[in-house]
Amino acid sequence: MESTIHKNKNISKVLTHWVPEDPMFWQQEGQHIARKNLWISIPCLLLSFCVWMMFSTVSVNLNKVGFNFTTDQLFLLTALPSVSGAIMRIPYSFMVPIVGGRRWTAFTTAFLAIPCIWLAIAIQNPNTSYSIFIFISLLCGFAGGNFASSMSNISFFFPKHKQGGALGLNGGLGNLGVSVMQLLAPLAVSMGIFSFFVSGSLQPDGSMLWLANAPLIWVPFIVIATLAAWFGMNDLATAKASISDQLPVLKRPHMWVLSFLYLSTFGSFIGFSAGFAMLTKTQFPTVDIIHIAFLGPLLGALMRPVGGALSDKLGGIKVTTVNFILMAIFTASIFYFLPGEASVNGNFPLFFIGFMLLFATAGLGSGSTFQMIAVVFRQLTVERMLRENGGNEEKAQARAIKDSAAALGFISAIGAIGGFFIPKAFGTSLALTGSPLGAMKVFLGFYIVCIILTWAIYGRYERK
Repeated sequence: MESTIHKNKNISKVLTHWVPEDPMFWQQEGQHIARKNLWISIPCLLLSFCVWMMFSTVSVNLNKVGFNFTTDQLFLLTALPSVSGAIMRIPYSFMVPIVGGRRWTAFTTAFLAIPCIWLAIAIQNPNTSYSIFIFISLLCGFAGGNFASSMSNISFFFPKHKQGGALGLNGGLGNLGVSVMQLLAPLAVSMGIFSFFVSGSLQPDGSMLWLANAPLIWVPFIVIATLAAWFGMNDLATAKASISDQLPVLKRPHMWVLSFLYLSTFGSFIGFSAGFAMLTKTQFPTVDIIHIAFLGPLLGALMRPVGGALSDKLGGIKVTTVNFILMAIFTASIFYFLPGEASVNGNFPLFFIGFMLLFATAGLGSGSTFQMIAVVFRQLTVERMLRENGGNEEKAQARAIKDSAAALGFISAIGAIGGFFIPKAFGTSLALTGSPLGAMKVFLGFYIVCIILTWAIYGRYERK
């Protein structure tokens, strides 16, 4: 069959013929287009994570520029984006097959500018009400929803055996937005780069704080990324599906099991990213963690594509199982480095190393789990469709691609809840017992259950 891609590339951004599982098509045309869409998608997703995590930097400085919010209020502003982000991932997961990946990526990237600009305006008026900041915080959470649509979109472009690497790069380099925000935003607020229309605040030590720079620094990049998505990406006609076509995946028991596994990996990554600095401050108050807190999210983000690539080579189920074993070991080791366990004051260097290893495995597991989801869900769907349709391989593969993309979106939504659950668990454990040990024991239990579930339910696919 003659491809229509070259005929249409100068006329339309909609590709009407897309068969990535065909080796000849992939070699001659598919891989170039798929990689182009991937490399435009990555910076768009990275900016989404920057905006999603923006309040982790802004909240700690609000009272320095004239506001008078309580500690609980500031922590709530930090946690709310994770809630709205998780909720928005569900409708966002539907949108690529309905609207098109190019259109939806451009729209959602452009939308990031709204909470950035509004927050910059609100910060400069000390009379801005707390309710306004709550609303802006929830709008920042919409950026977290972009992960579901982005990963779903990229999954359509790549063949099954390339899923792990592609999704690992998209998710892993996108996740870098967490550490990029925590590294660059503190630098931006100390510099008057937008001083011609942003006012600074004089601090007691004589320095100036331009807190509005924390959101404004991303706006120029958002504009560039939006234009790149609109003019450089593609929509796939073969990926079209209505909401009713995608909803049946919610009835599949495997979707909920895989969601639990992803909650334990990506949920750990985003939850530890949000809560690690706070936890360290409560346990080791003499340690200045602010300037090195970005290292954990950075390590986790860099390990995500490694997890995807290893899964492509060794098998996602095997890599995920081993990774959960390591997460359980590292979690248990941290018990002995906290104050009151191995020593009265604890051991910060070993505590920090233990958490860095936990960040690394959470990131690696996010990549391997996502690859496992894509591969296993496709295989399960193909087997079911072949039974129901009398062996029509082409229809089975087409349905499997759409179902796995929808499942990836739903599963990513559940994983994002970790961004709220983990800091909340730390806070509750500290409030009830004065120690985070109770929360860490819960996390250890999660990882042990995941080891059993992964191998008991999906090990047979690894052995095929």
